[in-house]
Amino acid sequence: MSNIDFLRTPDERFATLPGYAFAPHYIDDLDGYAPLRMHYIDEGARNAPVALCLHGQPTWSYLYRKMIPAFLAAGMRVIAPDFFGFGRSDKPTDESVYTFDFHRAALVALIERLALTDITLVCQDWGGLIGLTIPMEMPERFSRLIVMNTTLGTGDVALGEGFLAWRAFCNRSPDMAIGALMRRGVAGLSDEEAAAYDAPFPDARFKAGVRRFPNLVPDHPGAPGAALSRRARDFWSRDWAGKAFMAVGMKDPVLGPATMAALRDNIRNCPPPLELAEAGHFTQETGAAIVEAAMKAFA
Repeated sequence: MSNIDFLRTPDERFATLPGYAFAPHYIDDLDGYAPLRMHYIDEGARNAPVALCLHGQPTWSYLYRKMIPAFLAAGMRVIAPDFFGFGRSDKPTDESVYTFDFHRAALVALIERLALTDITLVCQDWGGLIGLTIPMEMPERFSRLIVMNTTLGTGDVALGEGFLAWRAFCNRSPDMAIGALMRRGVAGLSDEEAAAYDAPFPDARFKAGVRRFPNLVPDHPGAPGAALSRRARDFWSRDWAGKAFMAVGMKDPVLGPATMAALRDNIRNCPPPLELAEAGHFTQETGAAIVEAAMKAFA
């Protein structure tokens, strides 16, 4: 990718983010992605079980700021990467760069580079659409699952009206006001927290990855990522040998209770979910309560 055009958000944009005092870590020679630089949080003991926390669209690892301390208190190491195009990771400017395989292969390369094992996959939104397709390729690395408001893009299930409305909104909003969107989606979010969600994106040029994600959801059986996701569905329903925990933001209009019930039917060993009556799509904003309930269930 040596000829790729990309933008790098200035560091000063991340200088004072409420609740987010985690040191940045970077890899700029990830296999197949140089010279793009990927950012990730790496907190906790290096030999501890890993919580691999994957964000979605239009967020970044800031979304996990309330869950990370609870994972650390439970004795875990937290790895929370920013997808390329998001957070402190580099942002290719050509929207066509962003594909299902582009994002997935980057996560696989990161897991291998950091030699992560005994992983709890923690995922929501696109963190699940992509993340849920990875354990079948390396099942020996994954032990547990915490899944929140997401789905598998199998291409053989009709996309819901809520998602279609969201995709249409994104397509007509090339410079979407992410902070304002988060204020509407998360009750009690402060102005400073909303600004932190805006921090990675100084202007519309930085939002190519944000714009692209909704159009990558497989919407027919032959769409990129669809066959892979169907294989993942089979893996989770038949071959998954680890523990699972589900938390559902019940007010999510896009990937809400019905979608999560269908996903749970396809996850072996998944008990009844933690239903968060006041939470919407961005479930991680509930914070420590999800982690604490998951740890209790795993025990």
